[in-house]
Amino acid sequence: MRAEIERKMKETADYIFRHPEISEQEAQSSRALASFLEEEGFAVSWNLAGFETAFLAEWGQGMPVIGFLAEYDALPGMGQEACSRRKPTGGPGHGCGHNLLGAACAGAACALKERMEAEGLAGTVRVYGCPAEETVTGKIRMNAEGLFDDLSAAVTWHPFDRNRVSYDIWQAQDIKNYKFYGTAAHASKHPEMGRSALDAAELMNVGVNYLREHVADDVRMHYTYTNTDGPANIVPAYASTNYFIRSSKWERTEDASERVDSCARGAALMTGTRVEIERVTCNKEMKVNRVLAEAFYEEMRKIPAPSYTEDELRFAEEISKEAGFENGGVYFAGLEPLEDEPVPLAIGTDVSDVSHTVPTVMLSAAAMCRGTPLHHWAATAQAGMGIGQKGMLYAAECMAAGAYRLVSEPELLKKAWEGFR
Repeated sequence: MRAEIERKMKETADYIFRHPEISEQEAQSSRALASFLEEEGFAVSWNLAGFETAFLAEWGQGMPVIGFLAEYDALPGMGQEACSRRKPTGGPGHGCGHNLLGAACAGAACALKERMEAEGLAGTVRVYGCPAEETVTGKIRMNAEGLFDDLSAAVTWHPFDRNRVSYDIWQAQDIKNYKFYGTAAHASKHPEMGRSALDAAELMNVGVNYLREHVADDVRMHYTYTNTDGPANIVPAYASTNYFIRSSKWERTEDASERVDSCARGAALMTGTRVEIERVTCNKEMKVNRVLAEAFYEEMRKIPAPSYTEDELRFAEEISKEAGFENGGVYFAGLEPLEDEPVPLAIGTDVSDVSHTVPTVMLSAAAMCRGTPLHHWAATAQAGMGIGQKGMLYAAECMAAGAYRLVSEPELLKKAWEGFR
């Protein structure tokens, strides 16, 4: 990969790290990525699927059409300085490494473009600037608008603590708000006149907790209270909860979600209140593609995994000790083997819906030392320094190499589509 592209990737990732923006507010982050791509000869268009911070960068013409899925939103409250001890900044931060994710996708697209130009290969290279992954809405709406329909394949990666093809079934998710409306009253003088929305919310949660015994092992239902009104001497007229309902199959997720709805309606009936059920967003499980997984794994085997300086290894040691990671002093490793069967994960992503539209492949690269969980201050810290950037450069090189195979070997894409169908 050209040194100038690597330099721009690092600068862009660092800029996004220092200007973290939460979902749908990624104005500076999206502009930084788009500017990088415009400088490298991509034509950029904006305002996709109703998102002001979504963009499409495109170069070339004809088939195949390879789309890189870039993300750049930060997490609320995850601001952290790039140091080996807990030092929050008080705002959002890249605890999922999306500053690296988007920059690597842009760099991979630029590297692929240069190789296609040099060899006179036909085809189209796209980078989709995808906002709001953390709220599981960006690619869902973009996919519903048909923005990925004409792709030959979609390519992306995610920062993790290891290097591998992500041959994973990311979870199907149904995310809902439950809003209960009751009648306010003085809790001591006239309790009989009140209808407690909070009682309804609590009874719903009790019902869901009993429901846990009667769902499949991989179903997860977790919730939080998002609002209730007034002090304890007033019967609350309003209360609300937010639920994430997940499993490794959409059919199981949908069934569990309907049963959670029944708990909510039953709680409202018991308390004389009213419930509104609002679906925030939902996504299917990841649809893996064996042909793409094997092709990209073959390319990853040819590319050396990152090596680390003494300072970086010392940083990994210090942050592991500070955060209590159990890695036995082994902070980094090489490429892990491709699994024979898909691996169920306990997390979700909006990439999953794209995988049901076109063949999709996702890679993982070590942008943090072993044992680092996502959505953790230590993940943010490493995303802002050399360890994270080395994972980013490695991911970009691997994605570019795999994507080149798709452009230069039409038979490979044909087989990927046969497997997809």
